[in-house]
Amino acid sequence: MSATTFPALLQSFFTDRLLRQMRASPHTVSSYRDTFRLLLRYATDRLDKEPSDLALEDLDPSLVIDFLDYLEMQCGNTTRTRNNRLAAIRAFFRHVAMNEPAHILLSQRILAIPQKRHQKRAIEFLERDEMEALVAAPDRSTWIGRRDRSLLLVFVQTGLRVSELTSLRWENVVLSTGAYVRCDGKGRKRRCTPLRRDAVAALEAWREEQSPVPKDPVFPSARGNRISTDAVERLVAKHARAASRSCPSIAEKNVTPHVLRHSTAMGLREQGVDLSVIALWLGHESVETTQMYLHADIRLKERALARTAPIDGDAGRFQPDDALMAYLESL
Repeated sequence: MSATTFPALLQSFFTDRLLRQMRASPHTVSSYRDTFRLLLRYATDRLDKEPSDLALEDLDPSLVIDFLDYLEMQCGNTTRTRNNRLAAIRAFFRHVAMNEPAHILLSQRILAIPQKRHQKRAIEFLERDEMEALVAAPDRSTWIGRRDRSLLLVFVQTGLRVSELTSLRWENVVLSTGAYVRCDGKGRKRRCTPLRRDAVAALEAWREEQSPVPKDPVFPSARGNRISTDAVERLVAKHARAASRSCPSIAEKNVTPHVLRHSTAMGLREQGVDLSVIALWLGHESVETTQMYLHADIRLKERALARTAPIDGDAGRFQPDDALMAYLESL
């Protein structure tokens, strides 16, 4: 197969560029793989070609832009997800530009597609009573209910990413003195997160029930395999609906696994934990990422406002004295 064909370039992108040269993490590889699965299906339907018959020239900027719009308009993807898909496509065309100079112009046109700006929403999180209601929601008389309670208890205490939670194996859990869970997060950063006594007790009972070997997943599916991220999203939503019967305020929130991660961070922030410690706890690349929890903490702002003195005098507003200045002021 000629190195200039699209299938050969795509294969070399994954095998040579991502795996051999960059040693990309499994999460990155799976994210890029899913992007090209979606793109190939879209191109196949639009061009009436099989994926193996596509040429590189078929993936022109107009098709890529239409594909990104399709993800937003038809698939309901967020702007952030759209930008992540575009990042994967850009990475592939950088590989094309380096290895096939004949396609540099096409690569430049793809690389010139801008990321879409998006409005940053206010962080949604659960209050302490809401988290307690959520953890208490699973039916502990069933196997799945006991698993879900243990999972939720670990989730709200550790603030792990959902992919980190589903990847946990018993060899990553220490339940002796100084109990903690160990995980490999983004950028292959390994971190340890401590557990409270209630989580330790739940995990000890769960382990005794399972009788696992060290390589077994801590939270398996009903078939004994590693639970999927989709399954975690579904169980969080299910138990949030159940918890809303005893704690109605939960019904007003869109409870997702990432909201539970935010809830952990906001709980730590409320207890006065320094942002640098929260960044380490959550596995953030930079403390700047953790700054968003300062903006979300209305109580912190209220305490700051309470320290200020009211301003005496009537508030005024600038009045322009020129027609052009007035126009600019009105914009």
